[in-house]
Amino acid sequence: MMTTQQFGQKGWTPERIGSLVGKTYVITGANSGAGFEASRILLSKGAKVVMLNRNPDKSASAIEALKLALGQHIDVRFIQVDLGVLASVRHAANQLLNTTPVIDALICNGAIAQVAKQHLTVDGFESQLGVNHFGHFLLCGLLFERINEAKGRIVMVGSNAYKMGLKRIKFEDLNFDKKYTAWDSYAQSKLAQMMFGYELQRRIKAAGKNVEVQVCHPGASRTNLLMDTASTFNKMLWALMSRIIAQSAEKGAWPEVMCATEQGLQTATLYGPTKRANTVGPVDQNKLDNIALNQDMAAKLWALSLDKTSLNWSL
Repeated sequence: MMTTQQFGQKGWTPERIGSLVGKTYVITGANSGAGFEASRILLSKGAKVVMLNRNPDKSASAIEALKLALGQHIDVRFIQVDLGVLASVRHAANQLLNTTPVIDALICNGAIAQVAKQHLTVDGFESQLGVNHFGHFLLCGLLFERINEAKGRIVMVGSNAYKMGLKRIKFEDLNFDKKYTAWDSYAQSKLAQMMFGYELQRRIKAAGKNVEVQVCHPGASRTNLLMDTASTFNKMLWALMSRIIAQSAEKGAWPEVMCATEQGLQTATLYGPTKRANTVGPVDQNKLDNIALNQDMAAKLWALSLDKTSLNWSL
């Protein structure tokens, strides 16, 4: 699938967004980086934002910063969740359903990356697969009907890493017990997340549901994604390279904001920056590697995800 210009030479920008008054957006990992910038953009258009974050102190600081920038009147709040703990995801989903009557979009932005040494979650998953895929899979399933009621959206924030690494789901050794590498395990987690997004598109169409699913990636953006998990060498390398090749966190947020708000987007499509191997530049359609659309692998991943999360999702 080749790159296509859907939004012209300048690509998509937040200038295309009209009033979002009355809309509610739920964003994982929203206290810094692209998630924070996405929150800021949506709030500036009048939307309500619910942040799903792990750290209460950082969330309070993020909300304070947003109110200082946009005004005390903005409607932003925080629910604690650890995407690496399935019980925490269930608790957060229950809190959200009890306090949020309408969800216009769930933006699956939260992620961890380049975990230096193998680490397993409390549920027994390799940490990146656990946080990036299984945590979001469960959250999407638990919130799906509320989103469906609003004819809303689910936005999967992937990564160009999906087409690197092993380029498959390692079903025979999901946790990389035999040979763990930070890169291959991260690439698998983002492939799983994106593959899930496209499988969800297909299942929604077959079931006649009212949820739109979009998949995007932020390109190379100056965020703190690696700072808590990567090796010292990779942290130093990224700190140096990001000054040269990366764009701002705000521009890194544009693809996910677009996927949450723009009309007329396509299915089986990846949206993100379009220059320098899709790392920076105008936001539009990207070339999509066919591995992300492998339906046999996606169906197997779906069944596995239902089993691993003990989720009853008849879709």
